Amino acid sequence: MKLRVYFAILMSGIMSLIVSGWVTVINVGMAEHFISFWLKAWLLAWPVAGAVAFLFGPWVQKLSSKLAEKS
Repeated sequence: MKLRVYFAILMSGIMSLIVSGWVTVINVGMAEHFISFWLKAWLLAWPVAGAVAFLFGPWVQKLSSKLAEKS
């Protein structure tokens, strides 16, 4: 259970940081306050991404295993 929690926190943090940065660049460009826009977007996205990673992680892992076995 600890591994699942740590994985969800770390993976969702990294993914939401990268994706929120990308979307912020697309929406506002490299504006004067880009960093503050990005951090706000990241802080809003991270809890959602964490919950999704924690809740759907086991299902995605099982599905991935089944797909890997078939190929």
